[in-house]
Amino acid sequence: MRILFITATRIGDAVLSTGLLDHLIRTWPQAKIVVACGPVAEGVFARMPNRAWTILLTKRRLRLHWLELWREVGLERWDMVVDLRGSAFSWLVRAKRRVVMRGGRQPGPRLGHLGALFGLDPPPLPVAWFNAADRSRAALLLAADGQGGEGRWIGLGPTANWDRKVWPAERFVAFFEALVAPGQPLEGARAVILGGPGPQEAAMAAPVLAALGDRAVSLMGSVSLPEAAAVLARCALFVGNDSGLMHLSAAAGTPTLGLFGPSRVGEYAPSGRRTATAIAPGSPALDSMAGLTLDQALVAAQGLLTQGLPA
Repeated sequence: MRILFITATRIGDAVLSTGLLDHLIRTWPQAKIVVACGPVAEGVFARMPNRAWTILLTKRRLRLHWLELWREVGLERWDMVVDLRGSAFSWLVRAKRRVVMRGGRQPGPRLGHLGALFGLDPPPLPVAWFNAADRSRAALLLAADGQGGEGRWIGLGPTANWDRKVWPAERFVAFFEALVAPGQPLEGARAVILGGPGPQEAAMAAPVLAALGDRAVSLMGSVSLPEAAAVLARCALFVGNDSGLMHLSAAAGTPTLGLFGPSRVGEYAPSGRRTATAIAPGSPALDSMAGLTLDQALVAAQGLLTQGLPA
């Protein structure tokens, strides 16, 4: 069976689509799947089972990226085309079955919309694919100073692709200090700071790194997405702004707290086995993170940490 799977340009949406891919792989274990995605999301699928190859959809003027995709796949015959972009492209290739997501923004959780394409309720949770080499790399990165240890790290994601999604840096620092204080469940834990490449995200993370000093390890822009997933899987907790990294953490099975402004949490809350959100009050039109207090985030984190622990 041959499947063409057209998914997102952004990391977060791409991660959310992995649950559907996992469902397809389990349903048709002999299938060969070609993934078409945006360049920044390529790493999400790098370790995916049954992946034949990945096609990078780099946006072009006049939508010429669709023409480039057709040149690669248009003459093939597909058993199934799954199009999460809601484009007309899926109707221009030969396919026995087409599953096309409706275009435009829809109310309700994004994950539910994805599951509904195949009548899956509840929808399949996202997964994070990484291999033994990624696990070894993660272990090395977190043990390079001789102090690392599985379960004794708190992952922090103080960046986002938009500054209005970003919780103030000083609150990230105070949050970490409170979690690792004497008598707390994560007493003595250290921080691993993750984020994307580039000066904008580096500037967002810089105050947190400066305040935490040698209690933090920076992996800003220095690891692949599979390596980041392996690092996150070793963390006792991840706390971060609404971002692709937050979704990757939840997919890796890490207890994940997503920090949100007053909009879009209903659509993009983290989806995983152990997740929670802390939401700033206020108007969705303003969408400010300034109203999200330290106490709100700590209460949400403590509730997340106690899930599954013996009474």
